[in-house]
Amino acid sequence: MLGSTIQRELAEFIMRELNDPRLPTIVSITRVKVTDDLEYADVYVSMMGTEGQQTAGLNALRHSAGLMRSKLTRSLSLRQAPFIRFHMDEQLKKELEILSLIDKARIEQEELDRERARKAAGDDPTASEQSGAEPG
Repeated sequence: MLGSTIQRELAEFIMRELNDPRLPTIVSITRVKVTDDLEYADVYVSMMGTEGQQTAGLNALRHSAGLMRSKLTRSLSLRQAPFIRFHMDEQLKKELEILSLIDKARIEQEELDRERARKAAGDDPTASEQSGAEPG
């Protein structure tokens, strides 16, 4: 519950108030995990851009973590907000890689199915070259 509230508040702050040129135009907070003792909030983000741009954006977020923490303390009426630790969401990258591999396998399977269908219909150009070709 606190994690989702922190996620919403930080997303709004980043979008409306954080004007850092190192940040790409699209920064998404994918999840927030708050430790049981409420000492830390691990904030996982994804952002568009090259790896260098993403690193610069992550550094910009880390640089402004103290300011965000004080804003959270005020906006959530907490005595003390958790320390904010930003991380790139590697899980999202892995999920995208898996989806890409699944799509690649689907395309390869469709090609194999078309090839089998041509062979079954007797419309295989490689088969006619092999059987009908006479040595020259």
